[in-house]
Amino acid sequence: MEESPLQFVNFGKSLIVPSVQELAKQPISKIPPRYVHHDEESPIVSHETSLPAVPVIDVERLLSENSMDSELEKLHLACKDWGFFQVVNHGVSTSLLDCLRNEITDFFKLPFEEKKALWQEPENHEGFGQLFVVSEEQKLDWSDMFYITTLPDKLRKVELFEKLPLKLRDAMEAYSLEVKILAMTLLREMAKVLKIDEEELKGLFSDGVQSMRMNYYPPCPEPEMAIGFNPHSDADALTILFQLNGTPGLQIRKDGRWLPVMPLPDALIVNVGDIIEILSNGLYRSIEHRATVNSDRERLSIATFYSSNLDAEVAPARSLIGPHNPAGFRSIPVEKFIREFFAAKVHGKAHLEFMKIQAGEHQSC
Repeated sequence: MEESPLQFVNFGKSLIVPSVQELAKQPISKIPPRYVHHDEESPIVSHETSLPAVPVIDVERLLSENSMDSELEKLHLACKDWGFFQVVNHGVSTSLLDCLRNEITDFFKLPFEEKKALWQEPENHEGFGQLFVVSEEQKLDWSDMFYITTLPDKLRKVELFEKLPLKLRDAMEAYSLEVKILAMTLLREMAKVLKIDEEELKGLFSDGVQSMRMNYYPPCPEPEMAIGFNPHSDADALTILFQLNGTPGLQIRKDGRWLPVMPLPDALIVNVGDIIEILSNGLYRSIEHRATVNSDRERLSIATFYSSNLDAEVAPARSLIGPHNPAGFRSIPVEKFIREFFAAKVHGKAHLEFMKIQAGEHQSC
């Protein structure tokens, strides 16, 4: 008997909030109180050239037999010491990136009345809006986003896809597949260094859950009081970010201070997610990052999140665990892990901390 296909999976919901893009169109000199973040560290950081820059990985060189070892070591150190890196020669064509950039830029320019048909619903967070809004008193981000599950096809919210502009949908389809190839390439290379069994890797990621988040950060009259996206680590395995324009805003927490990430032309920014920190049993690190805003320029980006197969378990790799290297994290089904991540207000690495096995605690079978 044939196995019945999985249907669309609802990973979470978020309270529906007003459009910040529409708010920013109004002639305001002060932001509403709900967007004022007094408790955050200043979003204004130095952009001096002497600051360390995130590592850059050449994917062609990584896959070349002549220079594989040196580039693989660079990848290993980037995942271990930074949790962030940029990739060049990554295989995603410039023409596709240009097309996607243009279509997303036009997407956020749609009249608000047209966007309403693509807005979030009360019981599902896919569509336009914000994520992780769990109370009416909660402070909000100075941004709008559009979130959608893209892979596997069987998990998609089909009616939302069908409402997208056709050119955007086609560009997303092509980009989705290219980014999956890149994610799997990087995961295989990481597994080589970590000595994770190849069959175990396939069982975890060959049909992984992929989602995309398009971000629009409008100019803000009080950028020092607002935040584009609160500090957090990503719950997925790998996040691949394409910054659509040259406006800076992404910052990472490195050695106790915030550092700006300045994207190279046609490069993609990759960061290690919580699933990889767990899979590597803590050797690789997911890093807190945030988005800041400014007073005169909009910023646009698209983040693609690649996670494990829906029927897999989030746990340290079996091939890494032994008498001298006990598991440092609990085991949990992927779907439960993702649902729990989206169910709470985003706050640093709190979701990952919950997964850690404390001293004297034993993981039950």
